[in-house]
Amino acid sequence: MVIDSKIENKEIAKQYKELLRISYQTLGDSDKKMIRLAFDMAVEAHSEQRRKSGEAYIFHPISVAKIVAQQIGLDATSICAALLHDVAEDTKFTLRDIEQLLGENVAKIVHGLTKISNLKKDKNISLQAENFRKMLLTLNDDVRVIIIKIADRLHNMQTMDAMPEYKQVKIASETLYIYAPLAHRIGLYNVKSELEDLSLKYTESERYNSIKEKVEETKGSQNEYIKSFSRFLSKELRKENLNFSIKGRSKSIYSIHRKMLTQNVSFEKVFDKFAIRVIYKSNRNNEKFLAWKIYSIVTDNFTPNPTRLRDWISAPKSTGYEALHITVMGPSNKWVEIQIRSDRMNEIAEKGYAAHYKYKQGNPKDIGIENWLNRLQEVLENNTGNAVDFVEDFKLNLYAEEIFVFTPNGELKSLPQGSTALDFAFFIHSEIGKKTRGVRVNNRLVPLSKVLKSGDQIEVITSENIKPTINWLDFVVTSRARSIIKSSINEQKKIRATEGKEILRRKLKSLKLNHNNKTISKMLEYFEFENVQDLYYRVAIGTVDNKKLKGFAKSYQNTLLNFFKRKVKKKERLIEKDNDEFTERFDQIVFGKDKEQLAHSIANCCSPIPGDPVFGFITSNDGIKVHHKECPNALSLQSNFAYRVISSKWIDSSSQEYNAVLRLSGIDRKGLVNEVTKLISNNMSVDINKINFDSEDSFFTGVIHVSVLNKNVLIKLVQNLSRVNGIDKIIRE
Repeated sequence: MVIDSKIENKEIAKQYKELLRISYQTLGDSDKKMIRLAFDMAVEAHSEQRRKSGEAYIFHPISVAKIVAQQIGLDATSICAALLHDVAEDTKFTLRDIEQLLGENVAKIVHGLTKISNLKKDKNISLQAENFRKMLLTLNDDVRVIIIKIADRLHNMQTMDAMPEYKQVKIASETLYIYAPLAHRIGLYNVKSELEDLSLKYTESERYNSIKEKVEETKGSQNEYIKSFSRFLSKELRKENLNFSIKGRSKSIYSIHRKMLTQNVSFEKVFDKFAIRVIYKSNRNNEKFLAWKIYSIVTDNFTPNPTRLRDWISAPKSTGYEALHITVMGPSNKWVEIQIRSDRMNEIAEKGYAAHYKYKQGNPKDIGIENWLNRLQEVLENNTGNAVDFVEDFKLNLYAEEIFVFTPNGELKSLPQGSTALDFAFFIHSEIGKKTRGVRVNNRLVPLSKVLKSGDQIEVITSENIKPTINWLDFVVTSRARSIIKSSINEQKKIRATEGKEILRRKLKSLKLNHNNKTISKMLEYFEFENVQDLYYRVAIGTVDNKKLKGFAKSYQNTLLNFFKRKVKKKERLIEKDNDEFTERFDQIVFGKDKEQLAHSIANCCSPIPGDPVFGFITSNDGIKVHHKECPNALSLQSNFAYRVISSKWIDSSSQEYNAVLRLSGIDRKGLVNEVTKLISNNMSVDINKINFDSEDSFFTGVIHVSVLNKNVLIKLVQNLSRVNGIDKIIRE
């Protein structure tokens, strides 16, 4: 390939001038000077580098900077960082060089981009998830790191044709998995749509091309319909002397693809393939009034669908998005979505973060993005669990639609759709969430698992004696709540492990065994635990009881075990590690909300292994088949036979909670019920689900529904209750 350096240099200069021209932000002389310095450094740094396509590498950072400047609309500092995003990693220039030339802010953003640059080099899913988590942690430093990374990913997606197919699929899958949802959450809707379309192009090329062709075929008639509708609407709006413009836009290819899947229909049966946008000029004070005026004019002429009204002006989304969405029956009996926005609202919808700060001007209402970033930072800092689980939880919250609920004082709060009463408690404050005893919704006591809806008023009841339990994870959907609960449970486990260490020391002494590394190593081998904390914890909760310890002592004294010395030495190394994680030995599948143990078999099509995310499917002839959630048949089964899908998950049977019912009777006395409930509540391994006491002529009967970790805990509870003055009989049902 022969390259004419003069033509190439001319094109580079042209691209630089265009970069300055298309910038969303107004660039002063100092901004232009800074961008020029960054540009010259980037040109020099990448002078010997070329992309897979053969073009000079410098075109890539320029293109990323153009996306940052125009499509996302960031400032000069961000443009400079975009131009230099690969310099510190791939060239002779260092972060110190960048800092000396352009200042600390640019260097800080480039440093954040360099930290996560190895993302694309990892193939293992768990390593990939860990890298995603590291990438998200850069939000703590500067959100612009993530935004520039999204721009970088967008340009890579736009120029992937020269890559081998397996790389195209991998990068496209990563993009759909995390980058597109992130762009959505930051408010970059146009960028999000393009990322999704490009991802579909490389992951499902046949489906992409098929939809694209059909969109092109129907484009003529669709445009004519939009023009006709817009002409009529414009005529009606001009009667009120409104200053506006009307734009029609097609839904993205990916959006149509998703509707086809979720609704299980063909392309022809997807009705809302386009939307009409009314953008009006207004000062800040009249925006809301004019929006509803336009709404009134539209609905005077076309019948609205009342279930499809979305008022994001009165209650903006947490991304900062504001608009009024209505769906009306248009000409030829077609449903038409109309989006009503002011100029300001439209800019925020298209530029997200950048426009949000342009218009902020000290307005306290415009803090949606900041609130979200602050809460995200807290989630990131609290998270100590598995990286895959974290990224999955986080990802679920990126696309979630919002509901709007009220505090007892009437303060409006936004939560992801599907959030429960317990999610709300953690949303208000982590400490309130951890001490939640009950919740009132609209002045009525409800279960913690109660799913909230827009308009609900919620009051959280707290108690100092309450601690999060593992069951709470079944009640929450937000990553914030899940992260704090997991962290709290882990802390509780550490406390119990400390207690278990002392218990084990005493029990080993009674068995005439020493509590030392050698003994503990052999115990880890015998019980198949991965770390010493896990062993101590299970001793504390009674999973490793006296009977099991006696069995270990007997085998320990067997001289034949000397044969396994090599394995023992290997296990000794585990003791030396300061491991705070508690293992999950997945050995059982439970089904439904009640976590029932049901007869089942593993599906051959995907063969899930212990720990995999799974779901149960009730077959016609073979009972329940357990499938991996990413099984090739999952989408078809869940779409067409949703009524036969049953939720399921792998559990560690030794940590599983079990329900039990105790019937008590005896002589009644003052304070008896209080003593019983206090005794149970003070036991960290027991939860009260339901309690009822009746008294007649000084004789009482009581029924207590409890959740316990295992049989040993229940036996101990019964023993303790039998010592309570007045209790004569305890029967377990």
